[in-house]
Amino acid sequence: MSRIVITGSTGQVGWELRRALSTFGEVLAPGRNECNLADPAAAAAYLRRVKPDLVVNPAAYTAVDKAESEPELAHTVNALAPQALAETCADLDALLVHYSTDYVFDGSRDGVYREDDAPSPVSVYGSSKLAGEEAIRAVGGRHVILRTSWVYGLRGKNFLATMLKLAAERDRLRVVADQFGAPTWSRAIADATAQLLRSFPLTATPPAALLNLTASGSTSWHGFASAIVEEGAKRGLTRLVPVDGITTADYPTPASRPANSRLDNTRLAEAAGFVLADWRQSLNLCLDDIEAQKRA
Repeated sequence: MSRIVITGSTGQVGWELRRALSTFGEVLAPGRNECNLADPAAAAAYLRRVKPDLVVNPAAYTAVDKAESEPELAHTVNALAPQALAETCADLDALLVHYSTDYVFDGSRDGVYREDDAPSPVSVYGSSKLAGEEAIRAVGGRHVILRTSWVYGLRGKNFLATMLKLAAERDRLRVVADQFGAPTWSRAIADATAQLLRSFPLTATPPAALLNLTASGSTSWHGFASAIVEEGAKRGLTRLVPVDGITTADYPTPASRPANSRLDNTRLAEAAGFVLADWRQSLNLCLDDIEAQKRA
């Protein structure tokens, strides 16, 4: 039986991974007291102790704006810790699956970003995540890096939860309309990861891989918010209120964000034979789950 370690197992993606990977073997979901990425040496020591066949790392420092004032912590969690995990996995001949972000790009180009486009992050968060990618590749062990975007889900703080809450409290919302990307459900990410791993058996030696992994289609934050409010109101999860589009300049933040976060999923389709569903379809499924939980 394979032994699988999932970091950040109480987070949006980590929680879904515990279910999605449960049939692959023994799943270990250490808490921060056992595997805290803010202490890379301790995290590596945990891996050496449990000797996994597979390490899946959705844990990250994701507070984009706060990272501007905590660059050292962001770099430790997002760059130094993945390096330590990669080095330990290489020593153990374990496969490392690591999640990265659309924020490695500056968003200045038209169209979609492919995996081999030159990254150019515009925030501390994006820079720290890019450094994590580079560190993993430099180690040279077996790894798959998955770049995703605009992650939301049933747990924790995320854009979906925020919009449902604000629409229930306010008579009108104002949301940025000039940043574009693909809202991606955490459950879809977890299920896609499981599907990928069926293509890369744990006992095999897949090539090092960098793949974009986002929902199909794209929208703006305003478009995403409008869909959340409209579909959420239909299910009685919030109120139907107007959502006004504003510019990035109208909503200044400590960290810069890419105006274009759209990622090309062609390589995923060619390598694994599938792509994720359209973002609207996944949003509706997620809202159905929230509605079902409230009725239970």
